[in-house]
Amino acid sequence: MANGYFTPFTEGLLDGSIDMDTATIKVALVRGYTFSAAHKFVSDVTATGTINGTSAALANKTVTGGVFDADDTTISATANATNHGLLLFQSSAAAGGADVAATAQRVIAWYDTGTGLPIQPGTGTVTVTWPAANPKILKVG
Repeated sequence: MANGYFTPFTEGLLDGSIDMDTATIKVALVRGYTFSAAHKFVSDVTATGTINGTSAALANKTVTGGVFDADDTTISATANATNHGLLLFQSSAAAGGADVAATAQRVIAWYDTGTGLPIQPGTGTVTVTWPAANPKILKVG
């Protein structure tokens, strides 16, 4: 188990295909996935892992001093299963708008280690509480 950023995420920041404060950013509960930094799209993750619920768009996003943050969120788990990690991803195009296909949704970060992780959701609502101090949701640089 390991937390990490996906290599194509940093490339997306540099080429403009990922926009943390304009695009729709979501988080999903995922089980059965082994992190690979080379993965680029949500479809790469779901090739081996299973999504068990996705949040609404993260609200009140901020990007300050290389740190990305947003309000805490909730996810409705649809299956009673164990050992879930959190997948942070861009669900829309960089300019925002509607969700695109999983083959175009860009993965950002994977979290399966830390306080409350992995998650054992059961069925129902899972609250995702982001750290209040750096690195908050994520820090680049």
